[in-house]
Amino acid sequence: MGTRLKKFSHSILIKTIVFLLMIACVAGTIHAVYHIFKITNGNIEIIFENSYIESSSFKMENDHTINQLADLIDTYISEENILKGNTINNDELESRKEDIYWEREGEAYSKTYTADQIRQEMIAEDLENFQMILNNLEKEKEPLYYVTDGEHTYTNTKQTKKEQFEKYPIHYISEGYDWKMYPSKLEQYDPFYGGSHIYRSSNPENTKIFVGYTENYIHAASNEWTEKKTASMNKIYYLLVYVTIFFLSLLYLIVTTGRDFLKDKIVHMHPIDKLYVDINVILLLGLTGIWFVAMNEIPLYFGIVVWIVYSITLIYVAIFVTLLLSLIRHMKNKTFFSHSVLYIVLHWLYQFVKDIYDSGSVGMKIVVIVILYPIIAAATLFFFPITIGVAVWLALKKVKAFNKIQDGAKMMREGNLQHHIDIDGKGEFATLASNINGINEGFKQAVHNELKNERMKTELITNVSHDIRTPLTSLITYTDLLKTETDPEKIQEYIEILDQKSKRLKVLTDDLFAAAKASSGDIPVDLQEIDIVALINQGIGEVSEHISAKKLAFKFNYPEEKLYVIADGKLLWRSIENVLSNIFNYALEGSRVYIDITEESDGILISFKNISKYELNITEEELMERFKRGDESRSGHGSGLGLSITKSLIENQNGKFEINIDGDLFKSIIYLPTVEKDDTFEMR
Repeated sequence: MGTRLKKFSHSILIKTIVFLLMIACVAGTIHAVYHIFKITNGNIEIIFENSYIESSSFKMENDHTINQLADLIDTYISEENILKGNTINNDELESRKEDIYWEREGEAYSKTYTADQIRQEMIAEDLENFQMILNNLEKEKEPLYYVTDGEHTYTNTKQTKKEQFEKYPIHYISEGYDWKMYPSKLEQYDPFYGGSHIYRSSNPENTKIFVGYTENYIHAASNEWTEKKTASMNKIYYLLVYVTIFFLSLLYLIVTTGRDFLKDKIVHMHPIDKLYVDINVILLLGLTGIWFVAMNEIPLYFGIVVWIVYSITLIYVAIFVTLLLSLIRHMKNKTFFSHSVLYIVLHWLYQFVKDIYDSGSVGMKIVVIVILYPIIAAATLFFFPITIGVAVWLALKKVKAFNKIQDGAKMMREGNLQHHIDIDGKGEFATLASNINGINEGFKQAVHNELKNERMKTELITNVSHDIRTPLTSLITYTDLLKTETDPEKIQEYIEILDQKSKRLKVLTDDLFAAAKASSGDIPVDLQEIDIVALINQGIGEVSEHISAKKLAFKFNYPEEKLYVIADGKLLWRSIENVLSNIFNYALEGSRVYIDITEESDGILISFKNISKYELNITEEELMERFKRGDESRSGHGSGLGLSITKSLIENQNGKFEINIDGDLFKSIIYLPTVEKDDTFEMR
């Protein structure tokens, strides 16, 4: 049940429902925001304010009224004053002249536009503003106001005394340069003047401005303000709910997108994910810009048309979220960077340059560097010092590598064959260092092999001399004894010894001849299919007397099915016979001998394991050398050539032979292919 629920929570049905719920929340958000602006007339500060008198809307209304009265009595004064041109500012006049001069590309004023015409335009503008202020003031019955300069008076009340206005709960009194606002918290802080300031447009000397708000006006305005705030707050609560559900839905889609269940490790991509990431990002930014422009421009031409705002915004959000979820899936799939046009272009360019650089000669690489460096320098013009610094650093790094190779080669020339030149990377210098190290290693190996060959020659001569001299000495000695001996029994005894020693000498000579032929490869090989199990069983039967004499217990393990190898029957039996002979000569009497045949994927492995009666203080490599024996006293009957001959014979049959020593455990391993192999097999 739990697993079904987890899969259901990630199903396409639930994701679709959540997506539609999110779009519905966007529609609800638009509806709430529209009505909040409609209720407050765009004055959304009402949400954070506590009373009408302290509200920004009242302060703006009060400042606007005082500013108009100040302009009326300080600047315009009367229509006659404006017509005389007394309201024209000379600086503004000169500024207009200059603007017209540049607009008409320096054409003289007398030809197209005179200074008097500009003055008349400015007078007309001031008359228009003067009349607009009078019309605005006539529309409002409150606040009550009285303004005068002694000659011109403008008022909407019969009250003309300062004391009469001071009785109102909210009032503004200005006489000349002195002014007072009550309550004082309505004074606005002006950062330019560095304190509270009420705007006066010109020299206020000999002027009076009285403004008062009655109790009835304040009470009615406060009630209206409270109703707007209450209605706005209700819409705000809805707005918060819509926004919360929207972001929770978006979070759910971000978590579940690309997954079929909670712990799904595979990211399931959608057809839209074929869109490259950088194109996706460009579309997101472009759509966002178009949406902002549309929201700013549409009201200018059509006003706030709700259905247009709904349509554009819902389509924008649906496309935006779809593209955003595609980016999220690429992030989860770790293809955010690799699945982009920029990455593909840069990777292609890098690979193209790298292929040219890697496959070309040193001259080609220099040409590539000479061409690319100016391009990189031009592309990073504002970071040119950094580019130069990087180039110098790379050059110094290459010079350091060259000096390292030069010093290393000098040390090797002076005879320090243990020195190794370490150069990191895969460049030309790293390749050169590797080649020099290879030459040095080859030279060391050649010296080692030469010393080894000299040692082996010395040992070979010593061992051959010893092994031949021993039976030969016996032959000479007993031949001399026969010349003088008359006792028939003694003569018979000497003859048997001579026969034994001559046979020993013959075996040694035959082994030397066989070893020479086997190692040179000058031996005929007739490869054919051979039943290896039958061959070994037959061989064990033929040497049963030796097995009994040494009191050895043979354990032969092999698969039930027949196993065939490709080998020369005679040479293979000679090889196995040598291994068995080695076991009879050096295995601990009364111990077990294990013969295991296993079938591998590409051949047959035959292993012989026995316990040595001698302590094996010798390596496998040394034991494979000619005339090397397990008993250092060389008192046994072996020639020391059997394993060497076996190795050569097996290799002539496309096989492989090796030995392993683990304490006193001696293991011989023969590998033979089931089919002909041209490659050399590597023993596992």
